[in-house]
Amino acid sequence: MKFHYLLLLILPFTSCTQEELPVTAGKSDMVFPSLSTTWDEGVPLGNATVGALVWQRDSVLRFSLDRIDLWDLRPTDSISGPNNKFRWVMEQVRKGDYLPVQKKFDWPYDREPAPSKIPGAALEFHTTGFGKVKDVHLYLRNALCRTEWSNGTVLKTFVHASEPIGWFVFENLPDAPAISIVPPQYESETSNGTEDPVTGQDLRRLGYRQGSIKKKENCITYHQQGWNGFYYDVNVRWEKKGRKLYGVWSVTSSMTGQKASSETMDAMKRGVYSDFSSHNSYWKNFWNASSVSVPDSIIQRQYDQEIYRLGSVARKDSYPISLQAIWTADNGKLPPWKGDYHHDLNTQLSYWPVYKGNHLEEGMGYLNTLWNQREVYKKYTRTYFECEGMNIPGVCTLTGEPMGGWIQYSMSPTVSAWLSQHFYLHWKYSADKEFLTDRAYPFVHDVALFLEQITLLDSNGIRKLPISSSPEIFDNSLNAWFHTMTNYDLALIQFAFRAAEEMAGALGKDEEATHWKELYGQLPDYDLDADGALTFAKGFPYNASHRHFSHAMAIHPLGLLDYSQGEKARKIIDATLQKLKDNGPDWWCGYSYSWFANMSARAMKGEDARDALRTFAECFCLTNGFHANGDQSQSGKSKFTYRPFTLEGNFAFAAALQEMLLQSHTGKIHIFPALPNDWKDLSFEKLRAEGAFIVSASLRGGKLAHAEIMAEQGGTLQVINSFGPEYQLKIGDKYLQDTEGIWKVTLSKGEKCTIEAVGQ
Repeated sequence: MKFHYLLLLILPFTSCTQEELPVTAGKSDMVFPSLSTTWDEGVPLGNATVGALVWQRDSVLRFSLDRIDLWDLRPTDSISGPNNKFRWVMEQVRKGDYLPVQKKFDWPYDREPAPSKIPGAALEFHTTGFGKVKDVHLYLRNALCRTEWSNGTVLKTFVHASEPIGWFVFENLPDAPAISIVPPQYESETSNGTEDPVTGQDLRRLGYRQGSIKKKENCITYHQQGWNGFYYDVNVRWEKKGRKLYGVWSVTSSMTGQKASSETMDAMKRGVYSDFSSHNSYWKNFWNASSVSVPDSIIQRQYDQEIYRLGSVARKDSYPISLQAIWTADNGKLPPWKGDYHHDLNTQLSYWPVYKGNHLEEGMGYLNTLWNQREVYKKYTRTYFECEGMNIPGVCTLTGEPMGGWIQYSMSPTVSAWLSQHFYLHWKYSADKEFLTDRAYPFVHDVALFLEQITLLDSNGIRKLPISSSPEIFDNSLNAWFHTMTNYDLALIQFAFRAAEEMAGALGKDEEATHWKELYGQLPDYDLDADGALTFAKGFPYNASHRHFSHAMAIHPLGLLDYSQGEKARKIIDATLQKLKDNGPDWWCGYSYSWFANMSARAMKGEDARDALRTFAECFCLTNGFHANGDQSQSGKSKFTYRPFTLEGNFAFAAALQEMLLQSHTGKIHIFPALPNDWKDLSFEKLRAEGAFIVSASLRGGKLAHAEIMAEQGGTLQVINSFGPEYQLKIGDKYLQDTEGIWKVTLSKGEKCTIEAVGQ
């Protein structure tokens, strides 16, 4: 069977004639016996700018079309005025009168429909004459969905990897299906059910006039006006040749100079085969960046699909991944939580896998947007916090404006510290001195400057925040403000000062490095409970199940507490993870399991990491793999059983598996650091370690069979020998023995080394 599968990977699904779109099948492909009948379980296609969900509504084939910059950006009027100040909030907290704060900042987010992400439109094909759907297949390696009906008609559709278009090709058609654009119902007289920020508010509340639809022969255009002159267009055009129909659609917005009708016209001139060739080239390069093979088929399948989703929603020249990215709700409502940018966990987790996964370029869309919106953030920082430097709204619009919500988190003083870690990680994994000079350190510097100004020194010389919080403990109540520093805020401030010190030192800015080091030294120790576990804050242990592991940030993702630091740190880590297990997952979301898997991997607990990943894949995902927040299996893995889908849990899952296979955050590369005991045969190719080292390795029968490390930039390499005394590091024809369990060697740019068993 293994031999046949390898052939399947090499050979296209069909023979490669000019009139076909050759695809490559794989074991992790999404294969269904029918089309989904709900939008959120549709087959996902996308390129980070435009996206589509392929499903069936009633008896009609439906593409839910979307674009990342379709937004209603009307300002949140409440976030203005004389009380739009952190010091006013602090005074209300001091007085114990928090209702005015909730009315000003929290209630408008829940009650007002905008600002918000908005949907595009739907493209429908009347396929009732085709008979019953017999097969739906998403080919991950080609990002192409193939659907076949009982009469032999076949649809092949893909969203181009780099153009704002999607193609569809029908083959073996008896007659051309009727094609229509179905716009969102902005003026419908029919209610769309209950409304809240989770299930979504009714689209009619935006107050739009219904857009126009113009039809020409084999072409339809939908034009929709939004708020304050914003508009977007959807265009589809097609051509029938014999028993085949070729068509292309596009969604464009007034935020760019693109025109949907021009995009589809240009695409038709290029032709589907030319476009599929360039599309395929992109995806071939994307998949070649790295790969993972593990013996657990459930985890393997989920991982491959997560990497596919990453390739569908992340590009260096696109906006970052929002809550649902390019797959906005197609149910007559605004998306869950308005489809916005949640920086209190969601965007950060979504980019965890780009570093080890060797997808630094895809991660640049996040960093470029954060960099380009700095002036917006600085204005917010001066207005609300009355400080210089830079903080970032924890919940914000496409353009970086604050949206309010539970302000302990949506307007937290430490949001930018967590976001700054991604600049730090890009530098560490790329070893790009120019990026450090021009982007990473300037960004972190401004964050650290703000944190220096917003914190205070007490009478004992201890630096602290005037009031502190920990997502999402005590929700948005008065009690959610702590009067001692939370471990969440403390860890983030520690990270920012430490990163600033390291970056300044690397750039030879010794005076600045010394300054940041002094500030770091003024911070208190972490608060621990009687069992030695991290608390939320002094007097507030983790003693009940909670979805957000904000108290444990120091363990992961910040790595400030690590097993490599010795027995004291290990005891804190073990006690903290044990408390998570002891209090149970009653109120965990799917992303909680992914995060727990990452932390378990950092603690070398392979079985715990594997079990958490299996639970995530089996219980918290819809049929198309989307993370649905609540337990979909009804098996008691969480008391949350709702199904709003968001993406951060998906991508944190991928990062956790990478964490089990390769770690380098301590400055030393550790290959296979956190494997379950029963994983004996596995491999990975071209995962990335800090220092810009590209690592490939395999186990056979539980022993290292192969390991190769390539220095992309050159530099000092340190590798932990966890394989045994018979293994040596080989460079050219020279072998190097480890010293106290560490191989240390300097490699030039492009140089490779291997780890081999000698004398066996």
